[in-house]
Amino acid sequence: MADKRLRPARPDLAAAHLKGEVEAARFVPGENFSIGQGRASLRIAPADDAGQDSELLWGESVTVYERKNGWAWVQAAKDGYVGYVKDSALAAPFTADARICAVLAPLFSAPDIKSPLRDLLPLNAQIQRGRLEGDYHEIAQGCFVHYRHLTDLDEHGTDFVAVAERFAGVPYVWGGKSFSGLDCSGLIQTALQACGIACPRDTDMQQTALGEIITTADLQRGDLVFWKGHVGVMQDPTHLLHANGFHMQVASELLVEAVMRIEKIGGPVVAIKRL
Repeated sequence: MADKRLRPARPDLAAAHLKGEVEAARFVPGENFSIGQGRASLRIAPADDAGQDSELLWGESVTVYERKNGWAWVQAAKDGYVGYVKDSALAAPFTADARICAVLAPLFSAPDIKSPLRDLLPLNAQIQRGRLEGDYHEIAQGCFVHYRHLTDLDEHGTDFVAVAERFAGVPYVWGGKSFSGLDCSGLIQTALQACGIACPRDTDMQQTALGEIITTADLQRGDLVFWKGHVGVMQDPTHLLHANGFHMQVASELLVEAVMRIEKIGGPVVAIKRL
């Protein structure tokens, strides 16, 4: 059965490419847009109080299937996730040529470090470098980013655990994937994407798609430890880094302690995978 999280289909509306596969009152081809704000909540319904499933970052490409009452029903190009974002988060599609390499990059209103902030761009946000004025690229009208916070699209880190460790102490936020807050799978996805490795959004998807199952007790840095609904990454043979609701932040702890605690509330480890 197709995963509803990755399938733009509702009883009243569906993507045109799904015609013949699903039943819907109407089929539309969709329109391409880019996200034009630092981070936009991807929600389960078109309402401010609807739960957040994920976040879309500046420059992410989306296909929009509906715009109604200030909301857009979209599918993200990068990981395929479907949900609702504020219509105001959409911008005309553009081709990115750089990405943010800082955990958060200030978006200034002028090419001046003392100018007012327009936004904060998270790690992995993608931008199109405009004119260079001093040390700042204008990435949109009246929006400037310091060149030191940018790297080419094809330049990536080589140690995704080191990337994840940069988020130590960041608050736990369900559906988050930025320095402003993230969840367990958001931490893994963000770290892997920063190293040029494709990664699905949710824990169960990651367990299926990433790496190979290992059974050895000799764990090493980079091994992913999965529980039902939770994931963390080994920093070394004994320490686990994970965004979790117990510490309410990205925290490092002994794996044995995490296993004992999580087993009491969510069950045992279900897989260990090595990339």
